[in-house]
Amino acid sequence: MLHYPVTESAFPTRRPKAFRHDAVFYGGERGFLAAVLPFVSAAVERDEPVLVAVLPAREQALRNELGPASRQVEFVDMESAGRNPARIIPVWHDFVSRHAGGGKALNGVGEPIWPERTAPEIAECQRHESLLNLAFAAAGSFSLICPYDEAGLPADVLAAARESHPHVVEDGKRHASASYCGVDCIDVADRRPLAPPHEIQVERAFDARDVTSVRRDVTSWAAANDLERARADDLALAAHEAAVNSIRHGGGRGALRLWRDDDSLVCEVADAGELHDPLAGRSLPAPESANGRGLWLINHLCDLVQVRQTPSGAIVRMRQQLHRSP
Repeated sequence: MLHYPVTESAFPTRRPKAFRHDAVFYGGERGFLAAVLPFVSAAVERDEPVLVAVLPAREQALRNELGPASRQVEFVDMESAGRNPARIIPVWHDFVSRHAGGGKALNGVGEPIWPERTAPEIAECQRHESLLNLAFAAAGSFSLICPYDEAGLPADVLAAARESHPHVVEDGKRHASASYCGVDCIDVADRRPLAPPHEIQVERAFDARDVTSVRRDVTSWAAANDLERARADDLALAAHEAAVNSIRHGGGRGALRLWRDDDSLVCEVADAGELHDPLAGRSLPAPESANGRGLWLINHLCDLVQVRQTPSGAIVRMRQQLHRSP
């Protein structure tokens, strides 16, 4: 077993009084272990709950180093759970809620960005990282570190990590990020336009009289573009939910656009509505709530979901990969 020293500046021994959200920069596999293993080991030694959400290879490397102590750590496959980054915050919500009454500090490791992520996925991961500061502002004693591979990620991604994390850890030292822009930056980011679509294959308006046809049109189009049946049905159901939201909250009408983007099919629903909650769709509404289930369902049906506010209204862009690995 390798030895990785823990520095007090990187991992203070005092229990945090509020949510701590740090970007931890490392290089390569050995650098990952040097950056993450001390944090996890210290949590285990203190008998505190710890959840690690990383790629399977990273999980196995940590298990090998932890040995029998790995049984005290919860692991989540980030490649699966975080395929759509909007599904990551629910993982942390579940972890926090399960341990909320235990009286112990909570610890997490989440690595949502890796070099093979597509540009739209990275954009949503960056939005997710900013939203964490809002979602867990009142979580109390919860420390979450987010590893970033300096050897494999471009400079602009590393710069964005400094903007979304109040503190960063570099060379074993923790310090405040001079680039951190706080939760106020979330609204600014959400108003940045999405990348323009490739050649649009289908474009049509809908209202309450023909909203049910949206699902049928998406199903037929997805099948014609060789998306497997079950995933085509998921995309169609997501489009239907988005269209129903347009009827209820977006002025009673909307627009549907469909196109192919490299190895993905993209479905977009736009309307004249206004988004008020940046965390919408990232927590399951209470049973008695009449609203909020649409975006939650959409996030769990699609490989990637992008929700944005434009000068003319709201956009929900849904994506399914054509040849997704199981």
